Amino acid sequence: MEKKTCITFFCLMSFAVSTELVYGVQRPGEESVDRVKLFIFGDSYADTGNLPSSTSSSWKQPYGITFPGKPSGRFSDGRVLTDYIASFLGIRSPVPYEWKKLEEKWIETGMNFAYGGTGVFNTLVDQPNMTAQINFFQQLVQENVYTRNNLSSSSIVLVSLSGNDYGTYFAKNGSLEGLEAFTKSVIDQLVLNLKRVHGFGVQKVAVTGIGPLGCLPSITASTSYQNCSDTGNNVAQFHNQLLQQNLHRLNNETGASSVFVFLDLYSAFSSALKFKQNHPENLTFKNGLKPCCLGVNGEGSCGSVDKSGTKKYVVCENPKQSFFWDSIHPSDQGWHAVYSALKRSLPSLV
Repeated sequence: MEKKTCITFFCLMSFAVSTELVYGVQRPGEESVDRVKLFIFGDSYADTGNLPSSTSSSWKQPYGITFPGKPSGRFSDGRVLTDYIASFLGIRSPVPYEWKKLEEKWIETGMNFAYGGTGVFNTLVDQPNMTAQINFFQQLVQENVYTRNNLSSSSIVLVSLSGNDYGTYFAKNGSLEGLEAFTKSVIDQLVLNLKRVHGFGVQKVAVTGIGPLGCLPSITASTSYQNCSDTGNNVAQFHNQLLQQNLHRLNNETGASSVFVFLDLYSAFSSALKFKQNHPENLTFKNGLKPCCLGVNGEGSCGSVDKSGTKKYVVCENPKQSFFWDSIHPSDQGWHAVYSALKRSLPSLV
């Protein structure tokens, strides 16, 4: 049974479909898969199938109903940030690390080491944290699956951090006391991780800022999905401020101005929803902060069923009108809107 823990900032979310359908089809306009290798580390905003299919809701209906038409291990009705970044780079989405033995022919596009529910440190989800994910990458380098030469010539790293460390901190401590010091420890460890992957020869490292935590549906449900929480958003903004300062320092240390690239998810989310006075005003997304898929009668969550197999969730009529898919994650259309807002900064990756 999938383990989920609901906390003040958000509800911490924790065979396979045809990989030819999900990973092997090159969409019109994409360039050769040999152009670049993309390596992903992080959490559910980037995970494309590393969590166990036997336990994770990302492998259950109705996830994947928009793309590829059935669950694919993504926490969305369709694509996630990884897919849109890969498309921009002209490559297929990198194969999940857990699939590497099954899909060796596709490791040429890189690999996805992200696991939903994880963080820089250990979280309430028992899956590899970022340090462990980088260990997996290091092992492949040591085995010459990827060599320093080809990493230095054609590789990009994407690091996704959506806030699970902060959710875990609050769950264990019950208050925000000491959070400033904890944020600094998160950033310090993240910086060590970034320097480590750069040390393998990777020339570009893109790092996402944290989105507006106070606007996640798990938080806005208390206001009938009308208003965001200033407290949650302040946590995200402080994290992002420290992160940007440290990325600037890292770039100065390397003698280059754009080795480490900040992807501003906070502004991208805000732009997609056109926040005004802490309230979404974008009519593109009819449901604003309300998720498309949610539990019924205060019980269950997206994808959950009871012992008899009866659904304990409902799905909106048109996911394209919802920015959020479930209580934490954007929909396919939501991620597309975020990607569109990020596009101006993506050329710095190549």
